[in-house]
Amino acid sequence: MPEKRWMIYGAYGYTGALITEEAVRRGYRPVVAGRSADRLIPLAKRFGLDPLVIDLKDETALTKAVAECALVLHAAGPFAETSGPMVRACLSAGTHYVDITGEVSVFEEIFARDPEAKQKGITLLPGAGFDVVPGDCLAKYVAGKVPGATRLDLAATVTTRVSPGTARTMIKQLPRGMSIRREGRLRVSDAGEGERTVRFPGGARQAVAATLGELAAVYWTTGIPNITAYMAFPSPMIGLMRWTAPILQRLLASDSIRRAAEWGARVAVRGPNAGQREKGRAALWARASDEKGNAAEGWLETAEPYLFTAMAAVRCAEEVLKKLPTEGCSGACTPAGAFGADFVLKIPGTKRFDRIS
Repeated sequence: MPEKRWMIYGAYGYTGALITEEAVRRGYRPVVAGRSADRLIPLAKRFGLDPLVIDLKDETALTKAVAECALVLHAAGPFAETSGPMVRACLSAGTHYVDITGEVSVFEEIFARDPEAKQKGITLLPGAGFDVVPGDCLAKYVAGKVPGATRLDLAATVTTRVSPGTARTMIKQLPRGMSIRREGRLRVSDAGEGERTVRFPGGARQAVAATLGELAAVYWTTGIPNITAYMAFPSPMIGLMRWTAPILQRLLASDSIRRAAEWGARVAVRGPNAGQREKGRAALWARASDEKGNAAEGWLETAEPYLFTAMAAVRCAEEVLKKLPTEGCSGACTPAGAFGADFVLKIPGTKRFDRIS
């Protein structure tokens, strides 16, 4: 990759630190940035990188800083709160933007800025992590086997704990209910609508509807109008969720209770340790189908999601700086839309299957 100055914002968060470590491992020296000097300076010293202490609320200073970079890899969540200022700064500065969000609303907001990005000749690429690189690439792969597909079902199962940032995002999402896409529009799923048995490598699992970033990304990539995303859980947990989800939704609708829950997640949740990341795995399944009964399935096995995210995010930044927008996507892009269905196979530890036993 040409030597270009680029930035990792939110570099000291759980996932941001993993991304920073991966970038250095691959020989890059990005600027590391964030609003907390107390957390940023030790990280910068650890890797010998230049730190930039800057708050997203200072949009004038942010735009000036971003203008000195060819690309920003944005890793500071929850992205519903942080992506807006950074996207605006990148659009003003003419700087490429990549993030690791899995939040549907953020995808929709970024895709709405496609005309502005094209006018500026820059790339806006959300979802450069576990959500949504593998699901987006697998969906594009199976959709390519069913021209004119009208339905896409996708499911994931993981063996890992969540990070503090992921936990906070889940807390924010729960009061809104679980979403699905029907006839091109997002809507809240009805009770019991999104539950099924899914065959993964290693066995069948029960899965329930989940508001994953693929609901936005896959629609942008493939144009398939009916999409349901699922997450697999142990059957007893699904039974418990049926009883507790409505109660939690009502409780977390209260701002004070939600803020307290977010504080608890920030304090108590640690995310998987290095050993758990090395041992953890994830699997995905996707099925595209049309009105005539034609269908195609595919499966992926990947590294543990946070380890996958670090590797995928850095490689997305590489691809943008090497190719885009002249050879790929100018404007708002998804990983599979910009780099193709096989991009996911470049991430170490990833395998794709057309059949499983």
